[in-house]
Amino acid sequence: MATVIYRNAFFWLNGVDYSADIADLALNYSSEMVDETAMGDDTRIRKGALKTWNLVAKAHQDFTATHVGANLFSLVGSTTCFELRPLNSCTTAINPSFSGIGILENAPPVAGGVGSLLDMSFTIVSAGTLTRASSS
Repeated sequence: MATVIYRNAFFWLNGVDYSADIADLALNYSSEMVDETAMGDDTRIRKGALKTWNLVAKAHQDFTATHVGANLFSLVGSTTCFELRPLNSCTTAINPSFSGIGILENAPPVAGGVGSLLDMSFTIVSAGTLTRASSS
């Protein structure tokens, strides 16, 4: 079994590698549930329907040219491509890549308390199929 310590993920967004800016990264993948319960059933019957995904991230804010603060502000509400790998190395059977096209739903540029590190949380929601790739 190949366990992973999640400490050096690869995160690419719209052609820019933001891996060094990211502090927290979660890719959520699920299916909507459709109720198929009919008269006479005594238990809810559900079927999996459309899939959905979102990516929620927290980055250390940096307003210089190649970092999140300079680039994400103008992408809010726009479609964007991303790629994520658990480890910042080649795609393999034990290091799959996840990619897709989504819409940057939000990216608040400034939030925090006095004396805290200025971080930026953002969310990308599905606008296309989530792809998982690996090579053996």
